[in-house]
Amino acid sequence: MQMKINDDTYDVITSKDITNIEKAVDKSTLTMPLVAVYCGSRLGNNDVYEQAARELGSALADNGMGLVYGGASIGLMGAVADEVIKGGAEAVGVIPTFMLKHEIAHEQLTRLHLTDTMHTRKTVMAEYADAFITLPGGLGTLEEIMEIATWRQLYQHEKPMIILNINGFYDRMIEHLKYTTEQGFMKQQDLGRLVVCNTIGEAIEMLQTVVTINDHVDTEKMAGSNS
Repeated sequence: MQMKINDDTYDVITSKDITNIEKAVDKSTLTMPLVAVYCGSRLGNNDVYEQAARELGSALADNGMGLVYGGASIGLMGAVADEVIKGGAEAVGVIPTFMLKHEIAHEQLTRLHLTDTMHTRKTVMAEYADAFITLPGGLGTLEEIMEIATWRQLYQHEKPMIILNINGFYDRMIEHLKYTTEQGFMKQQDLGRLVVCNTIGEAIEMLQTVVTINDHVDTEKMAGSNS
């Protein structure tokens, strides 16, 4: 299955393809670890969020790390990608075909992948990623970090997960997760794996100590699921 964007033709990665995720995602030519950044396709109502997204992109590139993200050129997503690219680092975008009606794909990426569904998108991103960072965002951002945390709880990966709590954006969510743990619906160790950083410097320092390239997500059972 293929799709044309402007003058370029792209293969569309499907749910069938990701049953063999290591074949669908070729990491052999990457020269640096990639950090998956989950964030909004909007900029929000406070300039501090865009500023943080740009600072994170620059910091990743300055510290020898690239980006894998949702592939768009708008919102915080586009801001992070712009700065990673300006810094000379690798940037991989992954976007479902139906989203092209709503979001413009970034034109300067190292790689752009098209997928058939959101589930396929998230699986491809997870395979590329050597760590995960969450900036402010909406429902999609919340869903992404919660799903990847659930995958960790189910022993599908052992990659670091960071909530970048810019401007106290995630204070209420963090309190709810603590309450969830107190009420017996979540283990303390699973809560502890969601590392909260209040500054970009803290997040980069953590990534420098724990990130290694080519750690795989075990998605064999999950990749082909339609649920």
